Amino acid sequence: MKFTKMQGAGNDYVYVNCFEEMVEHPQQLAIRLSNRNFGIGSDGLILIMPSDVADVRMRMFNSDGSESEMCGNGIRCVAKYAYDHGIVTRDEITAETGAGNLTLRLVAGSDGKIEKVRVNMGAPRLPRGEIPMTGDAAAKVIAEPLTILDRTFQITCASMGNPHCVIFVEDVENFPVATYGPLIENHELFPRRTNVEFVQVFSRSEVRQRTWERGAGETLACGTGASAVTAACVLNGLTDRKILNHLSGGDLEMEWAEDGSIYMTGPAVEVFSGEIKL
Repeated sequence: MKFTKMQGAGNDYVYVNCFEEMVEHPQQLAIRLSNRNFGIGSDGLILIMPSDVADVRMRMFNSDGSESEMCGNGIRCVAKYAYDHGIVTRDEITAETGAGNLTLRLVAGSDGKIEKVRVNMGAPRLPRGEIPMTGDAAAKVIAEPLTILDRTFQITCASMGNPHCVIFVEDVENFPVATYGPLIENHELFPRRTNVEFVQVFSRSEVRQRTWERGAGETLACGTGASAVTAACVLNGLTDRKILNHLSGGDLEMEWAEDGSIYMTGPAVEVFSGEIKL
């Protein structure tokens, strides 16, 4: 099977062009390919597929084989692959995902290949029932206390097509993400588990994010997480609506626009291509 390794802000996936390849049992394949010792090594597997309702369709599988609705860094790489490899020829395209159809604007570099992508991530979904979380389905979760082990956090939750729990901390670099991340991911509040973002606010326009991703552990970047962080910052009155988010793998330009949608602009990089024996 032919594959391409790509990364967006360090969030790396194995991509398969399903316009040309047939993939059976993608859950098991994701586990095998993602293994950094015995496979290719990645945060998961992303299939680039034909769509009846958009230019391309994306299916995304975490490194543990579980399927997620969307990946913000992954969708940028899908757009780059589709353009650079001739699947699409326009600089604005649509992609079908488990979180709905998204519109992407492509920015080419001097070599004519795509280097940045601006994604309309859609509007954050704030009611508990849409995240999903247990409790009053219509209620929003903004600075709600949650006690884990010896600490009580103020959590703000949103769905960007997949669930996110945002927590503001004073020193994110030294925060024990691997201790608290999995406990919150699997907390009974979240019937479908959740991604967890730990965030330090530097100013009204600049933050630093670390992410514990559902099904993958800590990753270098999470685009849907950065979108949820943008919403959480505004809802808590901590930043303006346009911010620069420093993730472990790179920076994302984020904006919660007046039209209600969150826009994300960031890099998309093709690392290498090859073939693997199945």
